[in-house]
Amino acid sequence: MTKYGLDIILASAIATVLISTVSIAFVANQVVKVAAVALFSAAFLFTLYFFRDPERTPPRVHNLVVSPADGKVVRIQEIFEPEFLNADGVQVSIFLSPFDVHVNRVPLSGRVAYYRYIKGDYLVAFDDKASARNERTHIGIENGPVRILFRQIAGFIARRIVCTLREGDSVTCGDRFGMIKFGSRVDVVLPREAELKVSLQDSVVGGETVLAVLPMIASEGV
Repeated sequence: MTKYGLDIILASAIATVLISTVSIAFVANQVVKVAAVALFSAAFLFTLYFFRDPERTPPRVHNLVVSPADGKVVRIQEIFEPEFLNADGVQVSIFLSPFDVHVNRVPLSGRVAYYRYIKGDYLVAFDDKASARNERTHIGIENGPVRILFRQIAGFIARRIVCTLREGDSVTCGDRFGMIKFGSRVDVVLPREAELKVSLQDSVVGGETVLAVLPMIASEGV
């Protein structure tokens, strides 16, 4: 289980115990009693499942960008990114369903050179406007001459973003850094020169699936 979900897991466990105890002790109707216990037990089990945090093995090569999240690639588009890259780039958008692992991982080794939190709306995460209107964090990483930007974007259900990164942090590809709770989206903006390794509708695994190769960085292993 991830540490980012301990508060919700504890609250869900307490609620399940209380409701089950009250139902067993005070509800006379057997069907209602069983249904209440079953419903809250199922909700607790799903909470445990949602906050799972499996180990991952990131590729130890300097010039690879890995997926920061589990999910499906729902958009690949060329854009001008004015906030951190200040240049043309390629945006890869990954949608996380409530059944995907939601722990986020650093996509590229380097230094956190930019961090911004924006309080916004809660459109469905696959909406085109979500990148510009929803609650989100923007994180920029520098590695030598290369910059990439990635965004944690809250969705219609997701109402809390957790991010432990701050400007000046040194990070390693595949490190855990937070999560978006209960359905979300992650955008990764890459330099235009990046060689993409994913296509639309591909399923990706956070910390392992290679999104792109950066020819501007030496490819020696670490």
